Amino acid sequence: MTEVQVGLLAIGAGPANLALAVAIEESGHPELARQTLLLEQGPDIKWQRDLLMPWARSQVSFLKDLVTLRNPRSRFSFLSFLHDQQRLDEFVNLGTFHPFRWEFSDYLQWVAKSLEHVRIRYDAKVRSVEPARDRDGSIVGWVATLADGDTIRCRDLVVGGGRDTHVPEVFAGLPADRLIHSAQYRRRIAQLPADAPLRAVVVGGAQSAAEMFMALHDNLPNSTRTMIVRSVGPQNYQTSKFVNELFFPSFVDRFYDSPPEVRQQVLEEMRLTNYAGAAPPFLDQMYTTLYQQRGIGQQRSEVRTLTEVVGARVDGDEVVLDLRDRTNGKVEPLHCDLVLLGTGFDTRMPALVRDLAEHVGLAEISVSRCYRVELGESAWGAVYLQGVNEATHGIADSLISVLAHRSRDILDDLLARRGAGEREALR
Repeated sequence: MTEVQVGLLAIGAGPANLALAVAIEESGHPELARQTLLLEQGPDIKWQRDLLMPWARSQVSFLKDLVTLRNPRSRFSFLSFLHDQQRLDEFVNLGTFHPFRWEFSDYLQWVAKSLEHVRIRYDAKVRSVEPARDRDGSIVGWVATLADGDTIRCRDLVVGGGRDTHVPEVFAGLPADRLIHSAQYRRRIAQLPADAPLRAVVVGGAQSAAEMFMALHDNLPNSTRTMIVRSVGPQNYQTSKFVNELFFPSFVDRFYDSPPEVRQQVLEEMRLTNYAGAAPPFLDQMYTTLYQQRGIGQQRSEVRTLTEVVGARVDGDEVVLDLRDRTNGKVEPLHCDLVLLGTGFDTRMPALVRDLAEHVGLAEISVSRCYRVELGESAWGAVYLQGVNEATHGIADSLISVLAHRSRDILDDLLARRGAGEREALR
């Protein structure tokens, strides 16, 4: 068991904290960079690790990478990565703003390897975080305990590990080996025999569910595939250029300054821009696949719309789902072998953050415009939250669109607090 002391500890080495790491490296404060440590629970950096299908594309322009909207001259840009990998000409020739997801993932790993001062520790899963207090009870920092028993002490903490997976209550009784969430897809599907004639059911109508449904055609070609969609059918993302202006970093101020009831209304209006839809070209491809199967008489795939799962149980060697037709209320069983959930993520704060709030004694978690948890004036150590502040900062908070500017906001606050602390110490 070892104990390490750092100035800034960032949990998670995904796009959010990598963008912050780059901002710190480019800030002109090398001491802060050398005192910054990122923790990654995986053996390397992968973006959406379990949905890295070879054909999957990012839905966001490559210009909204980790740095370009903050510093177009940065050596950490996606275009710099392509140039370094000698792929710039070919990418330009593709004529697209939307790189493959695996390519953006490679870019993130390239950025991580290109950092000169900020360190990254891999295979480092955080088990818990607790406040470190002075004799007067004020918070002077944080202590993170890792799964291997090591502890890391820091003054400031950034949590950017994403939300916890959401498994609807109706599926809670199914055994783990019969249930795959989209956040586990590639890892779990690889454990199954590729030629297995399984009856697979995908639940959900958004992008992750649609991608799993289509991936099953490659990963389990002998399977039958049923997609259960509660709505009238899988729907396109809203992609209007007018709507997309709500993803501008400048919109964060306008949203944050709005009354709470207006924020909630806007979030509901923006839902189809990200959470409840899928990319139009992808849905066209999926519909074409179903059409081809029906036309040649080899239909092994089906999308059942206006249908909801009201029961799930194991009966012998089978999983039985009770499906309710929303148009007539009729309930009928569907027998299958495997259930795949495209049901998204828990809308609450991650369990790690909720536990931390309980240790601190916070009845509720409130964040400032600069993403810092409100802990009171007596707190010397701060906590910043990335990617979980949709309620106060808008729907783009969980996406890569605002990463560059958000990292600047957090960095500016970090530097301001450190400057204030140094001035206080000189008095």
